[in-house]
This record gives sequence, structure tokens and C-alpha cells, in this order.
Amino acid sequence: MATKIFINLPVQSLDRAVGFFTKLGYTFNPQFTDANATCMIISEDIYAMLLVRDFFKTFTTKEVADATKVTEAIIALTADSRAAVDALMEKALAAGAKELKSMDQGFMYQRSFQDLDGHQWETFWMDPAAIK
Repeated sequence: MATKIFINLPVQSLDRAVGFFTKLGYTFNPQFTDANATCMIISEDIYAMLLVRDFFKTFTTKEVADATKVTEAIIALTADSRAAVDALMEKALAAGAKELKSMDQGFMYQRSFQDLDGHQWETFWMDPAAIK
């Protein structure tokens, strides 16, 4: 069985976060959804648990970072092509994301955005021939 990854992210408003990521094309698992949390399906083995901030606090004894002020992590996802990178970025911007830095090294193409809660996302494509 493949290892599954669950990324837990605090959000101010669950409805707002779900609306944003729905516009990017993501879906949610209703079995793991209630008033405090939802499970966003990124791929067959990768999920993001969007947790209302006060509920998120119950999982840690440390202070919860305000992602609008500090970088907590950069969540990087691959895309099948440069066009797919651009398509996701355009959806994110149309949904209210803030564009961050981009990179084009020919063999690798990447664009980044900050979601409505300040979490930093990066989508990138790498030429498979350049990896060998």
C-alpha cells in the first residue's frame, strides 16, 4: 500500500477555503467533512485537511503560525505540462489568490501563489528528459 500524505492547514473560514479550492478544481471527501474540517482530495494519495483555526489548535501545544505574516511551509505539487501550471495559476488568481514568484529554467517551470489564508502553494513541471 502506498503511503498517503495528509497536510493539515488552519483556515479562518471553512466555507471560504472550500469555495476557493473548488474553483481550482479540487473535490472534497464528505466522510471527513464536518463544521470544523474537510478533506480536500489533491490526488489518490495526497490530501489537505482544511481545519478551522480553533479546531487546528487542539492538535498542537505550539502557537499556530499566521501564514499571512510568516511562511509556515511551501506546498509544491507537480503538473503534467507548462500549460497545466499556467492553467492552475489562472484559476487561483481568478479565485482571489496572490501571485508569488515564478521560475523558468527551461527544463523546470514553476509558479507560486498564496491562498486566501496565506498558505504558499507552488505548482511546477519538469522535463522528464532532463531528470535522467
